[in-house]
Amino acid sequence: MFAIYKKELRSYFINAIGYVYVGVFLAAAALMCCYTTLISKTYDTGTYFTMLLFSFIILIPLLTMKLFAEEKKLRTEQLLMTAPVSIWGMVLGKFFAAATLFVGTVLVSCINLFPLYVYANTERLSQDAQVFRIGPSTPEIISCVIGVILIGLAFISIGLFVSSLTENQLAAAVITVAIILVMLILGIVNEFIHVYAIRFVIDWISIASRFTNFTTGILDYSAILYYLSISGVFLLLTVRVYDKRRWG
Repeated sequence: MFAIYKKELRSYFINAIGYVYVGVFLAAAALMCCYTTLISKTYDTGTYFTMLLFSFIILIPLLTMKLFAEEKKLRTEQLLMTAPVSIWGMVLGKFFAAATLFVGTVLVSCINLFPLYVYANTERLSQDAQVFRIGPSTPEIISCVIGVILIGLAFISIGLFVSSLTENQLAAAVITVAIILVMLILGIVNEFIHVYAIRFVIDWISIASRFTNFTTGILDYSAILYYLSISGVFLLLTVRVYDKRRWG
């Protein structure tokens, strides 16, 4: 598994995909953070992290579209399946490679929040500051970062599964974009549904709706379990795809 992990992680930076992903992610995160906090003159970071989730519609497929589709296109899939590694090891190696790049970029993007603390400390020194709490809420930021990472990992597992179904990277990217888009906009669509039973079901499965508690500094353990379950289910589905190919 570790050999596949190193190979996949290195491949992101042999090709341009890794550089494009990191560059676009950090640029988009910086712009969103500036717009939702500094320009809006607020310390509320919940809006920033919520907007960051919607950037995953484009960013996550960049990471996952090549993971298995490229193996099929280059005809190296059979070599991979006959390598001395289990199918779980193969799938997890690719998953953790994409997850490492994703989590690393998310953590680096947290530097965008540093100016809020600098500005808050400056404002505290001002005699004109007439507020009870000045500055961003650290528990809120920590809970949002945890939520963002868990949601990103769930989306990576979905993209990994989609990539295992086709040899066309563009098709894998488009299908992943569509799935992530639907999962994120369910909460918005739910506002226009007036049947309580349907609203309850959609609210329960909505990725964005469950993220709301994280934006208030609350670690929602049911949401954490839900996001981890999505990751586990799609990783298992990917394993089943290759189990069928190996023995089918």
